[in-house]
Amino acid sequence: MNHTPRILSLATALPPHRLGQDEALGVARAVFGPRMRDFDRLVPVFANTGIETRHAVMPIDWYMEPRGWPERTAAFRDGALSLLEEAAGQALARAGLAPRDVDAIVCASTTGIATPSLEALLLERMGFRPDTVRLPLFGLGCAGGVLGLTRAGQIAQAMAGRTVLFLVVELCTLAFRSAEATPTNVVASALFADGAAAAVLRADGEGANEDGEGPRLVDGVEHTWPGTQDVMGWRVEDDGLGVIFSQSIPTLIRNRLVPVLNGFLERRRLARGDLAGLIVHPGGAKVLHALEEVCAPVSAGLDDAWAVLRRCGNMSAASVLFVLERRIASGARGPHLMTALGPGFTAAMAQVEL
Repeated sequence: MNHTPRILSLATALPPHRLGQDEALGVARAVFGPRMRDFDRLVPVFANTGIETRHAVMPIDWYMEPRGWPERTAAFRDGALSLLEEAAGQALARAGLAPRDVDAIVCASTTGIATPSLEALLLERMGFRPDTVRLPLFGLGCAGGVLGLTRAGQIAQAMAGRTVLFLVVELCTLAFRSAEATPTNVVASALFADGAAAAVLRADGEGANEDGEGPRLVDGVEHTWPGTQDVMGWRVEDDGLGVIFSQSIPTLIRNRLVPVLNGFLERRRLARGDLAGLIVHPGGAKVLHALEEVCAPVSAGLDDAWAVLRRCGNMSAASVLFVLERRIASGARGPHLMTALGPGFTAAMAQVEL
């Protein structure tokens, strides 16, 4: 019997340093303004992102000094582990479970490197069993929240009755590089933030049968368009990761996402009108406006995406789990389309039954 995985619990975590958008603009002006003649032309992007506050893993002064790979990697490891421990601990507690009850961990992150991987470093730190199955995921970018959750669901199906923990953490602010005075880097400084999330999944077994509690992760799909590898990603620079994102992303969404969306819905034997709502990654105001057009007339859930963007900024793969958390807390019910876009250029979609 093909049992559908359920999300038994979900938790999110934010780092301690809260940053207002005006404060972020002040830092960007101090760092980039003296070296960019057209900096004032870019200033409106800070107001146009739809972001009011963000959270960062390091205090604001840390970002104003040049940092190399050793410092960035240390900040990533320490900050990511702290956030994952908080999110995982809360998710397990809400499910009435302890770390020793977890049979498999899927961990997605693309904003830093750690070997041993993050979930391996958490084993002893949190008390997971030594025989825990581990799957670290790197390179999925903003799509990692949807694709990682889908992979965790597939593992839960393959290990029916066992408990799978999905972790995602992105520390996008660590890619802030003061040495690169470019429009792309200024836009990145207006958008990116840090955050983490954790979800407990199980298929079949106690608490996760067909009549059990918790959202059902029904199906997932991904589509990578040929010839779009330069649309989104990272460059490896001497002093850290350099952001790559094209101004064409909203246009690509409008022009290419509809056939993929329609194909996924047809595969699920769903019409657009059958969807009760959306759980979309808030990558930015222009991205959300494009997704609003593509997904019309379905609009329920977009307010949650805008709220996450406004309060937390773009936390890459973690963001969509914050939106899912809000949809669950609101009491929303019925089939939802969960979607995000990431490097590849790749569309990730899942049907989640709330």
